[in-house]
Amino acid sequence: MGLFDKLKQGLQKTKQILQTDVRDLFKSGDILDEACLEKFEARLIRTDMGVASANAIVAELREKHGGRTVVVNEIWETVRTKLVQLLRKDGVAWDPADPLSPLQLASSGPTVILVSGVNGSGKTTSIAKLSNLIKQSGRSLVLAAADTFRAAAVEQLAMWAGRIGCEIVRGENAADPASVAHKGCERLLATNADVLIVDTAGRLQTQKNLMDQLGKIKRVIANKVPGAPHESLIVLDATTGQNALSQIKSFSDLVQCTGIILTKLDGTAKGGVVVAVRQTMGVPVKYVGVGEGIDDLQVFDPEGFARALVTE
Repeated sequence: MGLFDKLKQGLQKTKQILQTDVRDLFKSGDILDEACLEKFEARLIRTDMGVASANAIVAELREKHGGRTVVVNEIWETVRTKLVQLLRKDGVAWDPADPLSPLQLASSGPTVILVSGVNGSGKTTSIAKLSNLIKQSGRSLVLAAADTFRAAAVEQLAMWAGRIGCEIVRGENAADPASVAHKGCERLLATNADVLIVDTAGRLQTQKNLMDQLGKIKRVIANKVPGAPHESLIVLDATTGQNALSQIKSFSDLVQCTGIILTKLDGTAKGGVVVAVRQTMGVPVKYVGVGEGIDDLQVFDPEGFARALVTE
């Protein structure tokens, strides 16, 4: 299955909300009136894309098609075009064929990527998938297992490291996570590796002690490697919908999130949250998970996302 087909399949639940009975709203030959637009706006909001984004799409439909005879394909094309515009808020676009194009790699020297997120978001699996992309690009990689409070998480990361073929640095059980990040940086520099990915324990944004600990990890990394972390990625579970917005704000206040890995897009009808995150928080979705396999992480492509969402 190709990348677009995986994305299209992953968005099936979200598409069902938009397209179920939409033909009853937009019937070829009818006049597009305000009642139809209001019903469609309600459908958009149900995908968790947010009121502002839904308003913007409906305003575009109103301007271009309101009071005119409905041509269904033209309606969908307007929706698709507006979605792309909303997702490319600042004009940023990456090359879907280049898996590392979303990453801010260091211009010289090694790159450090800090990964955080709440419990159960799919963080460890996402790190494995991202590590696989980095290894496939020919770069050398070190992983730092700074989730020292959950032995199973360390073992899971070690298993992935073995499969992918990269080194892993770990600490004693319940050791200071910042010390593991420090050891990871030291190993990165000693081996002249290209990239270090620092895993962190899943934590709720309301857990102040754990959040402060995350800030300490970032400071340790910054002191050890110039310009680090070069990327601060937050892993978000798409099924949380609008709750993802408060997560990003809390984490970003501490570690200045530079991008999002959105997981479980294939298991939710709330795929519209991609749009809400971009519009509300300004943090770009860089990767999306569309399955459990090691290859089921792909560069987020606004054009592909919009096309997958509105095509049959």
